[in-house]
This record gives sequence, structure tokens and C-alpha cells, in this order.
Amino acid sequence: MDLRQLSTGQAAGSHSESLESNPERRDPIDCMASFLKPTYGSKGRRPTAIARRRGVWGRVLVVALVAATGLAGQAPAAHADGARDQQWYLDRMDVDKIWKKTTGEGIKIAVIDSGVNPSTPSLRGQVLPGRDASIPEGGGPDTSDRTGQGTTTAELIAGTGKGGGLQGLAPGAKIIPIRVPMLKHDELPSIYDHLDQAIRMALKLDAKIITISLGSQYAIGAGLTGQNYSLQDALAKDVLVFAGSGDNAKKGNKPLFPAQYLEVVSVAATDPEGRVAGFSQHGERVNISAPGTDIPRWCDASFQRYCPGGGGTHVSAALASAAAALIWSLHPDWTASQVLRVMYDSAGRGDDWEPGTVSSYVGYGVIRPGAHINRGLGNPGAPDRGEMPKFIQPVDYVPTTLPPTPAKTTESETPPSSQTAPTPPTSTTTANDRKPKTPMLLAAGAATAMVLTVVAVWGVRRVRRSG
Repeated sequence: MDLRQLSTGQAAGSHSESLESNPERRDPIDCMASFLKPTYGSKGRRPTAIARRRGVWGRVLVVALVAATGLAGQAPAAHADGARDQQWYLDRMDVDKIWKKTTGEGIKIAVIDSGVNPSTPSLRGQVLPGRDASIPEGGGPDTSDRTGQGTTTAELIAGTGKGGGLQGLAPGAKIIPIRVPMLKHDELPSIYDHLDQAIRMALKLDAKIITISLGSQYAIGAGLTGQNYSLQDALAKDVLVFAGSGDNAKKGNKPLFPAQYLEVVSVAATDPEGRVAGFSQHGERVNISAPGTDIPRWCDASFQRYCPGGGGTHVSAALASAAAALIWSLHPDWTASQVLRVMYDSAGRGDDWEPGTVSSYVGYGVIRPGAHINRGLGNPGAPDRGEMPKFIQPVDYVPTTLPPTPAKTTESETPPSSQTAPTPPTSTTTANDRKPKTPMLLAAGAATAMVLTVVAVWGVRRVRRSG
């Protein structure tokens, strides 16, 4: 049994084990095959010619039905083999073409999260030494993952996909794990600012990019003086810092830190349809968006299986940081401002997007690293070293007055056109750099299944006429 299979609420292999333990419960196909076998007489004589013909056509029927059943469900069945097949955004970004030019090599990404397990098949050789920022005054070397979340984040960024594991968007990058105590969004943090120390540790370990997987309605990460010195140091060192905008849009949408800081790139979440996720927090501090729903995750810290349906804006921040690594690796002489400007400029936006506006739901749009890497879209502009992400704009961006932001949107409501994520699938206006092939596969499978079924029915009728 592959322990890295996606969990479906039942342990992998439990169905076959129950059949073995109860001989009376047989596979339906086996039962059908047994029923259609040539019948021998009571004295063991060989079957008649008619019986032999029935046996032959019975086998044809079984094979046809099995093939039809398999092909009809081929697309979802293929997704059970590994976690990558559940990562719907990878093919849409045309990552195989991206990786021919860059995989993020040479870029170190600090993951400030629950810790990282470097021993998963997808992360072996991908994780550098890190620090435990939950220990005051310098931390400690233990960065083991306490929940599974940090390992999921690291794999989404730089995982190799080996052993059926999650495939990272930037598999050439390296991970620096920085462990911090995880907080609920409304939980009062410790007086000791663990996030501030975590950012300082990441800078000391030469991280080029930092992704932060926690958020609080309290001003975490600003240090005891509240002056954001660690984040200012990150700007001075030309380091990009990403954080999710927050997952509480339906629970008051209170601004979360560190995404609210001007020094941080605030990332919202989008779904497979390219629309802003219902939980994704919105506001004027949202800079950009990235996929953040229906993505596999490690179920827990036992690291025995992935669970479906994971996500959150911290996942979106991780993917945005990986996209930045791909671009920066391709252009190592660029500054952080230039990398981010290209990400803004080449982001996916709908055809009805009002020029000169920045969405309070998805910022400049949905990340499309392939739009720049494969097609050359995006102008890096001036170096502008040390510029805050909030004030970085595409070169040709001419601000216009934003339409009023709705005070509330219910789960079924859609934000206005300039306030929403683009609606795929078209390669020129969305996060897709290539259309998914699933509909074509399903159509081909259905057509093949129909042909096989016709053959099977013809065979049965032939048997009946022969009898």
C-alpha cells in the first residue's frame, strides 16, 4: 500500500483486504466472468460447440465492459496515482515548458511555518538547515514539523514530486525552514514576537525570498517597538516577503498581519475556475493572487497520506513565492522590485478588467510565471531597490479611480468585474498558460467506451442466434 495516496476517508487497500477476508464477497467482474464461462456437463464432458462459442463471446463481453468501465472513468482514476495529478494549476501554467528554462535554481526560500520534514520523498535533498524561532534569543536547530502544514508548504514550493509526493512549482529552489508557534487569526500572541525573530533568522541564513504562513489580527512581526525593523532589513537586503491576505472573509474580514504591512506582498487565493476564493480576505492591501483551493496537503504530522481539499491564502503565498523564484532564477541580476513588477505586469486579468485599477480581491491579477518565462510578457522597469511592494507598479500602469468596493459579498455573489479574479479558461486573460486537456480525454474515453459496448452487444446477440 502506498502510504502517500490521497486519503478518501478509507485506508488504501481496505477494499481488497475485506474481499480476501470474506470469500463470499467477490468482485463483480469476477462474478460475471464466472457466470459466462463455458458450462461442463455433470460428468465432466467437454463443452459443446455452442457452449464454447458462448464462452468466447462471454469473454469478449467481459473484456469490453471492463475496458468501457475503465475508460469512462479514466480521467479521475489517473488522479489517484500521485499528489501531482491533483495539483490542477501545474498543467494550466504549462510548467514543463517553464522548467526547460528555469526551475528556480540558486534561490533560497525561507518557509516560516510549523516546521518542515526534510525526509519526505518529495523533499529529500531540498531542505537546508534552519532554525526554531519559537525559542527566544537565537532559537534552536530543531525544525521538525508539528502539524504537517509547513511540509506541505515546502513541497508546494520546491518538492520534486518523487514517490507520488507534491510537485513544487520551483523544484530547483531550496527551502530554509523557520519554525514558529502557529496562531489562530484572533489569538492573542505572545509578548515575545516570534515572527520578528523568524524574519531575522531567515535573513541571517541568506534567504532571497520569505513566505509566511501565519496571520493575526494583532500586529505580529513588527518587533517589541512596533517599528518593523526586521521587515525594513528585508527591504534593505533586497528580499521579497510574501504572506496570505487571510482566510476569514466570511468571519468579519478583519485585516491580518503581516500581510497588512507595506513591506509584505499580500496574496489572495483563487479557485480552479479562476475566481477569488470565498474565504480569501480582500481589501486595498491585496497585491496579487494565486491558486489556493482544492490542493492536496499532508493530513497530519505522521506523514502517511495526503488529504484532498487543502488550501488557504498561505498556500497562495507559497505558490507566489515559487513563481518569484522562477523569474529571479532566470534573471539573477534583477532586483526584488523588478521581479515583483513583472509578476504584477504579467498577471492574469479578465477581458472586462478596467484598465488602471487594482482589485481589492485579487490585486493585479493571478500569477502567471509562464506568461513571462515562456512568452516574454512583463516589463521589469527600473531597479528601484528597496521599494515597498505596495508602491511597485507596472511600467505602463496609469492609475484610475476604483469603483466602489462592495461592503459585503455573500457566498453566491460575484464581485464587480474590476474587483474580481479573471474567468478562465483562455490563455490570454487568466492564470492558465495552457488549457487543461481533461474534457478531450473524457470525450475520447466516452467515444471508445461506446464503441466497445456496441461490440459487446453484437457479440451477445451473435451468441443468442447461434444457440
